[in-house]
Amino acid sequence: YLNKGNQAVGCVTISEGGISGTIADVRLIFQGALLLHATSIILVHNHPSGTRNPSRQDISLTKKGMQIAECVFERHNIIARALIALGVKPGDKVAVWLTNLPQWFITFWATTKIGAVLVTVNTAYKIHEIEYLLRQSDTHTLITIESCLDSNYAQSIAELCPELEVAVPGKPLHCRKLPFLRNIITVGYRQKGCLTWEEAMDMAVRVPVEEVYRRAAAVDCHDVANMQYTSGTTGFPKGVMLTHYNIVNNGKTIGDRMDLSTADRMMIQVPMFHCFGMVLSMTASMTHGVTICPIPYFSPKSSLACIN
Repeated sequence: YLNKGNQAVGCVTISEGGISGTIADVRLIFQGALLLHATSIILVHNHPSGTRNPSRQDISLTKKGMQIAECVFERHNIIARALIALGVKPGDKVAVWLTNLPQWFITFWATTKIGAVLVTVNTAYKIHEIEYLLRQSDTHTLITIESCLDSNYAQSIAELCPELEVAVPGKPLHCRKLPFLRNIITVGYRQKGCLTWEEAMDMAVRVPVEEVYRRAAAVDCHDVANMQYTSGTTGFPKGVMLTHYNIVNNGKTIGDRMDLSTADRMMIQVPMFHCFGMVLSMTASMTHGVTICPIPYFSPKSSLACIN
């Protein structure tokens, strides 16, 4: 790790076994840079003989990129601790019914870090579709916004879970229609019986960060990290299970073919609930140090403003 004056401020040694291939690997490397206030990361390969490979790869972290990274990497540990405090265990499903907001990215890294499974939800879903997904996936915790375009998420949740009227936020929810659902976290609004995003973050104090690290160390690269539902054109949607290896390997390979680098900035206006957004865009960017510029949903005006 180098500072602005190209002076070494720290290093990390990867064992002979190499990087395991989980999403946590990429994250931990960048966490080191944030802790040491480094502006560059140099990857140096050692030959078996002990001599260093003169070729090296520099990952420059722009100020804007560092701010985005700091937001995600600082808060994902807090949300990871909060999810554990809310009873999320390895293998449990955490559904995100969000547009391309920072909370989507933070939840992705937090969920996968502790061995839980992120369930992506189509932002255009209506009440019968979200009911099917939450039931079929055995979702334990749902994180949602109030609405998007013509879909009123808050109303759908209230109809599916009338028990929210008497539920205590932070206590396990018991909903007749959704028997596995235990928590609902709202982003940007307040709803009866639900925790707000800020209230959920406050619960992190109940769990030490060491528990997050312990769970991260237990994650295997072939564990399921994400469940995405098919469109259901010819039948009921099916939950497709993607592993850490699936996601990281696909993202890196696509980034290689696109010749992505730290000099690039990627505007993401496709939804994160699909592989196009989550893997081809976000993961490919993360594995290649690209600065991402997500837009909540497609808007020509916002897109042109972002490009300019």
